[in-house]
Amino acid sequence: MGSYRIAFATKEKKGLEDRISWAFGRADTFTVLDTEGEKISELKILDNPGKTYQHGAGPIAVKMLLDAGVTVVIAYELGIGASELLKQHNIRHVSVKPNTKVEEALRIVIDKLKGE
Repeated sequence: MGSYRIAFATKEKKGLEDRISWAFGRADTFTVLDTEGEKISELKILDNPGKTYQHGAGPIAVKMLLDAGVTVVIAYELGIGASELLKQHNIRHVSVKPNTKVEEALRIVIDKLKGE
C-alpha cells in the first residue's frame, strides 16, 4: 500500500474520534489524514466552506479537497455533482456508514486499498 491523502466527511473537530457525517456536501468538517502505508503521518481538520450553501455544496467541497491534494474521499453519500467531479479528478470514493468513527473508517479503507 502506498501513500494517500484521505478526507473523511465528519461532524466536528475531534480527529480520529470524530464520526462520519450523513452527507458529503453538508458535512461540517473534513478530517484529512496523510498515510504512509498503514501509518498516519499527518492529521488536519478543514472546515467545509459549502455546508451552508443552498445549492452546490458538494462541488464546493470537492474543489476544496482537490486544492488540498486529497486522493481518497470517505463519505456515506454523495450527490451526483460531487460524485462526477471526484471521478473526473481520479479521486476515489469509499462509502462508510454514518456515525462510524474516523479511526474505524480508516481501517476499513486501508483494508479496501490493500485488496486492490
